[in-house]
Amino acid sequence: MKKENIKWLFILHLIILIYSINGISSKMAASYDFLSKEWIFFYGIVIALLGFYAIAWQQILKHLPLITSYANKAVTTIWGLVWGTLVFHETITIERVIGAAVVIFGVYLVVTGDEEITGKSDSDEPSKEVSND
Repeated sequence: MKKENIKWLFILHLIILIYSINGISSKMAASYDFLSKEWIFFYGIVIALLGFYAIAWQQILKHLPLITSYANKAVTTIWGLVWGTLVFHETITIERVIGAAVVIFGVYLVVTGDEEITGKSDSDEPSKEVSND
């Protein structure tokens, strides 16, 4: 894998981490009365994060294949598990750990299988043929 792709995968996962905070904000908002100051504050965070994510996602798609980018979005499941445990003191069960492992394995399969689908590897250079028309 090229260094450039590794850099963009890292950026993608940072964006996904930020996006996963939506779950925290929306769950916090749900604990307040509708249209209260706190509810508006937490849903304001949700809207701001979604706006950031929409713009950042478009930038990711300029640098990584859609199939790779979209498969990596599944990592939000794992962040949900982490945030649920750290912020909301939810219990980590064996079923949740197995589910997270399945997600990680699925992302791995899609990312490594991308070469087979596109027929290209990261080491392939674009053809520099010149047409003499």
